[in-house]
Amino acid sequence: MGNDEINALLNEIGQLLAADRDYPVEPTLLYAQLDDNMVGESIFKELGNQVLYRWAVNRRLPDALLELWEAQEGEERWMELEYLCHDGRFEVVYIYTDEIDPNEDVVERRARAVQRRFGEKPIVYSPWPPEIEGLDYNL
Repeated sequence: MGNDEINALLNEIGQLLAADRDYPVEPTLLYAQLDDNMVGESIFKELGNQVLYRWAVNRRLPDALLELWEAQEGEERWMELEYLCHDGRFEVVYIYTDEIDPNEDVVERRARAVQRRFGEKPIVYSPWPPEIEGLDYNL
């Protein structure tokens, strides 16, 4: 996949983050962990003296992230990314396998990314969305 297609995916991801009309689009941090057929995305919005965790509003977001991840060429592949929307622009940081401490949990890396971007602010986790609430995972 060429740079034009990658840039189109990055722009689409920004548009998908903007679909959350309940809160301002900026500043927003998307922290995602990806692997073969796996996407774990976390969205954080800075709101004054706190950071709000948001569930992805658009179901296309994981697919766009996976397409971006699959577009990589070569041996060295990134496994996590930080996507920050601010000042009408976006900034992307790719985190490669050799930069990840195998003894550290993704939750720790994600919290550190939120702190680095938004400072020492408490994170408020919103309740489960109605379509997830009440799901039974007992097998």
